[in-house]
This record gives sequence, C-alpha cells and structure tokens, in this order.
Amino acid sequence: MDFTNFDIDQLFGMKDDTNPLMMLIWILPIVIFIFYGQRIQLYVTSGEIKKGIKKLDEFRKESRNELITYINKHLNPKNNPEKRIDQFLEYFTIMPVDMDPNGIVEKVQHTVRSREDYTREHVKSLFSEINDVELSKVQTLLEIASSLQMIHKIINHMFLTAKKQNNYPLILPLQMILPFIMEQAEAMKEAIPVFKTGQPVGDGIGPMVVGKMMLNSPKEVISFQTSLAKIEFENRNLFLLKAEGPGSTVGRPADALQSIVSENKIDAVIMIDAALKMEGEDSASVARGFGAAIGGIGTEKFHIEAVATEKQIPIFSIVIKQSVKEAITLMTKEIADQADDVRSQVYEMIKENTKEGQSVAVIGVGNTVGVPQ
Repeated sequence: MDFTNFDIDQLFGMKDDTNPLMMLIWILPIVIFIFYGQRIQLYVTSGEIKKGIKKLDEFRKESRNELITYINKHLNPKNNPEKRIDQFLEYFTIMPVDMDPNGIVEKVQHTVRSREDYTREHVKSLFSEINDVELSKVQTLLEIASSLQMIHKIINHMFLTAKKQNNYPLILPLQMILPFIMEQAEAMKEAIPVFKTGQPVGDGIGPMVVGKMMLNSPKEVISFQTSLAKIEFENRNLFLLKAEGPGSTVGRPADALQSIVSENKIDAVIMIDAALKMEGEDSASVARGFGAAIGGIGTEKFHIEAVATEKQIPIFSIVIKQSVKEAITLMTKEIADQADDVRSQVYEMIKENTKEGQSVAVIGVGNTVGVPQ
C-alpha cells in the first residue's frame, strides 16, 4: 500500500462538503450533548460542589475541636465535655406556627430567648465556676460550631438529593448559592480565634462609639446584659445604651428602650450599627439614614419600632459599612478609626434634630466582645 500519496484534505473533506467522515466529526458531538449533555454538566458541577462540601466538613470539624480544646485548656470543666458539646451541636429550634401572624413576634422571641437561656444554663453546668465573660465566649463559639454543622448538613443534603435523582436543574440553585454560603462559612471559621481571645469584631463598632461616649460616667444594667449611662450634652439629656462588654453579647436594647421610655420623655432615638456593604462600596464608609438600624431575626427591631410608633419618637441611624467577613472577624484599623468620626456625627445629629431641654436615646447596636463601657 502506498502512503506517499495520502491526501489529508480529501480524507476530512476540506474540498468536498459531502465527505461522510467530516459530517460524522461534526454531528457526533451534537448527538452526544443532546442525549448526555445534562449528565455531563451534572458531573462537572458535582466536582465543584464536592470541593465546597469537603471544605465545609473541615470547617465543621475544626470549629468543634477548637471549642473543646479551648474548654479543656482554659476553663477546667468538671468532666470530659465532648459528649455534651456534641449534644449541643445537634440542638435545633422549631419556629412557631405562623398561619395566623397575630402575635408571631412574641412567640418567636419567646422561643429564641428560651433557647438562649437553656444553652446558657447548660453550658454553665459544665464548670464548677465560670465568669460571665468566659460563659459568653463559650456560647458564641458553640453557636459558630453549631451553625457550621447545620450549613454542612443542608448543603450536603441538597447535593446528595440532586445526585440521587441525576437531576441537573435541581443542582443549579445549589451551584448558584454555594459561593455566598462559602463566604459566610469561611468568615465564621476565621472568627473563632477572635472570640477565643476576646478581641473586638467589626460588628462591635456601634458599641465602641457609644462606649467612648460613656467614658467617665456612672453605668447601670438596665436590662439583660445591657448597660445604660446618662450624660448631658449642650443642655440635652442623653441616654446611652450598649450591650454589656467586654463579653460576647448583643444585649437586649428593645427592653432597655422600653424601660427608659416608660419613665422619661424621649424626643429622638439614634442607632449606630454595622451594615453590610454592597460590592463596589468602600469598606468602613459611613452613611446616615432613618429607621431602626439593627439586624438579627427581627424581634428586637419590631419592639423598638413599636415603642417609637406608640410614643411618636423619630428614629435616626448611622451605619458603618463592611463585608460579612469584616463584621464577624477582627475589627480592621479602617473600621476602628471611624469611631471618633461617627461619634462627632452623632453629636451633630443630636443638635440638628433636637432642642435644648430635650432627651435622646443613643443605642450602640452590635456584638460588644472586647468592648467595655
């Protein structure tokens, strides 16, 4: 056989559009993708999601081990805490039925506070003696570990369900939300060393501002884990509220405001909090607004708004913008440097919106870990 006259152009139909081999080369991939395209996409996407689930599993195990190590090394528990910690990690909360929304806020608040009280008492029972600051640290670390465990369970469940059904459309929502889930999970994992050492986090900028305004003033506990200081500013009475630091807590500002309003005429409320920045916005930028600036499940916000509505009190707000990661990890220098500027803006808002002789409640919202008063 003579291969010297072999013509590649003739074989692939470069000069003849009807060559069957060239038609096969073009048509075969189309046929494959028509019948197996969804399955191929499922395999490719599954590989990416598996990597994310593996990371989540590592975060879950690491947070649990960090918590147990911290307890054993620093807090001298009565017995080996591993079994009890594993029980805590499996706890869940069933929200009240909301078919009839009447009174749902009080029901949710009761459920959440009951869980908080239960966890606090059972964590305390692990130790012969533990102070409130250490107790709040353990509670926060437990919440982080529990959240990471739940995130891993949910994502893994969604993935295995889609894989079991060989259903690519079912895995699409998971592929879309996974980057956001991973961002939050990584932030929680990196927050563990910060809470262990009791350092301020980005979310603590509100309490930090109010804490500076409280300096050299007598303080009192007005509601659960919430401090109050009364000062005067240019013939105006200021009621300064923040969670009781330096423990890891957000306090109960709604209860505190209700207590103040029941005994005093308040003419304005100013709330200072961290806020999630949008992509493209500068971190640590400050913005003013109107309305209750407070996150969480919404019960505190509801009660603050209810008090303000009943008494016809305007609510002003100042927010310091930051990412999810910045909010729960070590406070950056850029955010900390804004404390003095925000405090000046608070005084400016007081002068702009109130008259001499009037009273203002200033609330620093956020986790006050590492931020005393």
